[in-house]
Amino acid sequence: MTIDWIAVGRMYGLFFMTAVAELVGCYLPLLWLTGKGSLWLLVPAAMSLTAFVWLLTLHPTSSGRVYATYGAIYIATALAWLWIVDGVTPLWSDWAGVGLALAGAGVIAFGHRVNI
Repeated sequence: MTIDWIAVGRMYGLFFMTAVAELVGCYLPLLWLTGKGSLWLLVPAAMSLTAFVWLLTLHPTSSGRVYATYGAIYIATALAWLWIVDGVTPLWSDWAGVGLALAGAGVIAFGHRVNI
């Protein structure tokens, strides 16, 4: 079995962009709801969530497998968001959880390609 690492990079890059679109689409309304931002933040939030849904459609495999793999990438991206945007340093257990989730995503994403 050979792995096309460029395709893998594109796939995970697309998952990352999808996660960022989802996080932005949810974070901007939170700013408005907590009084830290204008009502106008809902416009880019809606655009970001629209991009999130569109990005999910670009994956060429079964939707269930895409959503399962995306979940792990979302967890990793959310942890980075916690650190960069919220200013909260992740704990060792956060990193361990991300590692387990990403390992599971790898099994889901590539396991069906291995014939045992």
